[in-house]
Amino acid sequence: MSLENISLDINFVRSQFPAFKDALSKKWSFFENAGGSYVPQNVIDYLTKFMTSTKVQPYAEYDMSKIAGDEMDRAIELFANIINAKKNEILIGGSTTMNIYVLSNAIKKLLTPGDEIIVTNQDHEANIGSWRRLQDYGAIIKEWKINKSTAELEIEDFEKLLTNKTKIVAVTHCSNIVGTINNLKVISGLAHKKGAYVIGDGVSYAPHGFPNVKELDVDFYTFSLYKTYGPHLALLYGKEEILKNLSNQNHEFLEGEIPYTINPGGPNHEELVSLIGIHDYFQNLYSHHFNDEESNLRKKIDRLNKLISDHEEKIAQPILDYFSTRKDINVIGKDKIINKNRAPTISITSKNMSSKKLSQLLVAENIATRNDNFYAWRCLKALGIDTNDGVVRLSMTHYNSMEDSEKVISAFKKIKE
Repeated sequence: MSLENISLDINFVRSQFPAFKDALSKKWSFFENAGGSYVPQNVIDYLTKFMTSTKVQPYAEYDMSKIAGDEMDRAIELFANIINAKKNEILIGGSTTMNIYVLSNAIKKLLTPGDEIIVTNQDHEANIGSWRRLQDYGAIIKEWKINKSTAELEIEDFEKLLTNKTKIVAVTHCSNIVGTINNLKVISGLAHKKGAYVIGDGVSYAPHGFPNVKELDVDFYTFSLYKTYGPHLALLYGKEEILKNLSNQNHEFLEGEIPYTINPGGPNHEELVSLIGIHDYFQNLYSHHFNDEESNLRKKIDRLNKLISDHEEKIAQPILDYFSTRKDINVIGKDKIINKNRAPTISITSKNMSSKKLSQLLVAENIATRNDNFYAWRCLKALGIDTNDGVVRLSMTHYNSMEDSEKVISAFKKIKE
């Protein structure tokens, strides 16, 4: 059977996530995935096993400790393979915000007064705030602004900002408000011609398909693992040759030991090991859908990414189509989701009521969503949206079903235009 003829088995997918059977959570259609996803049983099992059998200091000779250390190392190696990185090019930290904060402090010693940093006003604050703070050390901050009519970042505007003084470009791979997927490969190519480092924020991209960081050619890339079906941790990738030049942010005796140099305190042990469960879930997903003996993990991820994106397009487009018939609903971003041009993250405002009120009406219909600025307040401000009331965001992932989409549409039909 060709890949084109295979569709995602949503019943199998949902059977892997206990939340869909849980007495509390099963009644909800969950549309808050951009804030954090459910976890498959595999993740829970690894976490439970570690806490039960190996909750000791790792890397000693006795079996509990040795197994703990081996599993921690295995989790890092597997995730490196998933995104096509080397094992010493990724670290697991507490959050994307923290990872970027530490990275910015490590990079700042490479900068001199007058060096330029380009940030966007489309990003989540996690990939803006730390870089903006470097103006206190003489850096010049330049903002790549969205088109206020489309909410999109336009490459032509980026090219006008680039100069020979550009040292850092911090840009989102996918906006958590607009949903648009920005072309990081093109952005990286343009930035590298000026000798600049590119930091890609994949927090809103990775849940819809793990990236191939070597193909993107970004210098750094980060995403939140609690939004990719795991615990509250975050991954940061950095090119080995660049990591070696960064100042040590960890203990003095770890000088030169990348990537530990930019991961002070190290990862949470039990949650790190539970990441193996994400790997196992995707292996099971692959085996269920493809009857072959493919051994290359990254090739499996590529095929699953296509399977997942096709499903997400199928369940998101009916909602976008329905909103296009409503004169009272304003959709931010593209109204078509095709060939992965946007994520199934749909942000809206109403002309008739506050986002808070609209969110309350949806929650009353067992639609799990919320109103907020979602830490992208600069984007909302540029669009003239009240940053306190924010938008209502309906964010889906591959375990959402067509029934979920139909439920959202039915809920909106009860709300007068």
